Amino acid sequence: MEIIRQYFDGLTEGQISRFAALKPLYQQWNAKINVISRKDLDNLYEKHVLHSLAIAAIAEFTPGSTVLDIGTGGGFPGLPLAIFYPDCRFCLVDSKAKKIRVVREMIRALSLENTEAIPCRVEDIRDRRFDFTVSRATASLGTLWAWSLPLLKKGRSSGLSNGLISLKGGDLSAEVSQSPATLEIFEIHSLFSRDFFREKYLVHIPY
Repeated sequence: MEIIRQYFDGLTEGQISRFAALKPLYQQWNAKINVISRKDLDNLYEKHVLHSLAIAAIAEFTPGSTVLDIGTGGGFPGLPLAIFYPDCRFCLVDSKAKKIRVVREMIRALSLENTEAIPCRVEDIRDRRFDFTVSRATASLGTLWAWSLPLLKKGRSSGLSNGLISLKGGDLSAEVSQSPATLEIFEIHSLFSRDFFREKYLVHIPY
C-alpha cells in the first residue's frame, strides 16, 4: 500500500481505505478461484495496482469521463482506476463470467458506486459510447483498436485526447507497425523508477 502513496500524494481517506482493502479481498478470492497469479499476491500493489495507475499518471481523467476496461480479468486496470477517479464512470467487461462475478463482489465490498462489471465480449457492446477504452495484456494493439473504434466518443476529456490507452510490455515494434493509427508511447519506468517497470509501456491511440 505504501508504494501507492509514494507515487500519488493527496489521496483521500476513502481512496486510501479502498486501496488498502484490495489485498485482503484478493487473498480471500484467490483462495476460492485463481483471480490473479498466486505468486503475484505478495507484490499486488506493485505488479497490479501501481501498474494500473500508470494510466492515471498520464491521463488525468476529468470528472464525468466514461471509461471501458476491455478484458478486465481480475479487475485490472479498471478497479484501481475507479478508486482513483471516483467522479468518473467505469465499465469493466470480460468474457469469463466467473471472473466478472468476483469483480462484482469486489465492487460491492469496496462500495464503488461509479463502477459496473458486465460478463460479455467487447464486440457485443453496441449501444454505448465511452471517452476512453483501457486494457492490460488483452490483445494486440490492432485488435484493441478495432474493438475500440465503434465505442469511442470524439473529444478531449483529460490531458489526452479521447481514445485507447493500453498497458503493454516488451518489444512493441511489430504491433506498432500493424497499428493503423497515430499513437504515443510512454515508458512506465520513467513514471515509476522500479525494476519491474523496465520495458513496460503505455500506448495511447487517439480517436
